[in-house]
Amino acid sequence: MRIRLLVSCGIAVLVAALSSGAGAEPVNGPAARVIHAGELMAAPASGKTVRSATVLVVGDRVSKVVAGYQSAEALGVPGAEVVDLRSAFVLPGLIDAHVHLTSTPSATFQLDRVVYSDAHRAVWGAANARQTLLAGFTTVRDTAGYRGDSFDSVFALRDGIAAGKIPGPRMLVAGQGVGSLASQGDFLGYRQEVMDLFESRSMCSGPHDCRDAVRYLVKRGADFIKLVPTGWATGASGEGDQLHMFQDELDAVVQTAHKFGRKVTAHATGLEGIKAALRAGVDSIEHGRVLDDEAIALFLDRDVYLVPTLMVTKSFTRHRDGRVPGSARNVTGDQAPPLSQVAEQWFASSRAAYEAGVKFAFGTDSAISPHGNNAEEFELLVDKMGMTPAEAIATATENGADHVGLAGVIGRIEPGMMADIIAVAESPLEDVSVLENVIFVMKSGVIYKQQP
Repeated sequence: MRIRLLVSCGIAVLVAALSSGAGAEPVNGPAARVIHAGELMAAPASGKTVRSATVLVVGDRVSKVVAGYQSAEALGVPGAEVVDLRSAFVLPGLIDAHVHLTSTPSATFQLDRVVYSDAHRAVWGAANARQTLLAGFTTVRDTAGYRGDSFDSVFALRDGIAAGKIPGPRMLVAGQGVGSLASQGDFLGYRQEVMDLFESRSMCSGPHDCRDAVRYLVKRGADFIKLVPTGWATGASGEGDQLHMFQDELDAVVQTAHKFGRKVTAHATGLEGIKAALRAGVDSIEHGRVLDDEAIALFLDRDVYLVPTLMVTKSFTRHRDGRVPGSARNVTGDQAPPLSQVAEQWFASSRAAYEAGVKFAFGTDSAISPHGNNAEEFELLVDKMGMTPAEAIATATENGADHVGLAGVIGRIEPGMMADIIAVAESPLEDVSVLENVIFVMKSGVIYKQQP
């Protein structure tokens, strides 16, 4: 109870502080608005755009999309605000399917995990959520609040945003991953008493335990289930990082989650773990660092999404003490494969999957990279995988919406859809990196950013 009170107080303090800052609060609340778009990409998967279009937003939904610049009076909403984006490129709000909003890049990350309370994480998370929203990402999927059993902050953050108390993207939250003891999902790297204190109840042994771990997360409020069958890309080769869980455990997680109507995504970097997760029936794979022909065939046969998180490779620098990033353990450079080799294999696997026709959704693993820089992933999808800019945008709009279970709600600018709309100054179809500088952000009909 004391922790929950601290979380609530911390969030209240942050909201009060943000309300005095430019761009922190909505410019104004939901109402009828007329948006004049210079170039509109309403359905990115089509790759098509139209010039000189008008979008009518009523409340939190798109009401009409019509050709030409129509007046408020002509649209039947006299006196409605007209948003002038005639010199801009307009597209749906972006979706990042792999973030950790209550975590922040830090040189002292390992120490931070046992120093900061849930209240701290909620406040830090609120700041990260605001940065992410202002970068044009109107929906995110948070794939773990924090290692250990203390992750109330991420649920509080999701609920505070949904209630309109905090500016941030719409959140779908896992809470914590389901994995085995002594695996990537466990609380490792500390003296035994500390590891025992923070051990998560979602760590399991055997199918019965793993079913209960899923039920526990559903009870805590998880929107989807994250499965952790492998170690991290930079993990020590002698620690079994290819696959930490048995097939009957993976099957139990997926079957139980699906009974509760929850999708399952698997953190999977090792080849055998990726294949085992696909055979268990997961809905998507996060990272997918190593793929072969058999793994790609499993993706295609089961119609599973891959979320490659290529931005992680930008953080591949060694710490001064020789440790490498990402692994739950204290792994040194001589225990792990060279980071350049890891990155090149990652790019090659993603490229092979793309060329074979595997479905992709956009994700960054932000927290390893700074929050708010999410759009840097687009350039990697184009340069390292060979996607066209339109295909890359589709991974973060229509594909992303389908992937997170919100197809028909977000991902396009069409009548009846949520009014999640962003704009950039130039066409991202010519240079996808322009998505790193968003000039307009609307989420659910509310304007959060509008540059002159």
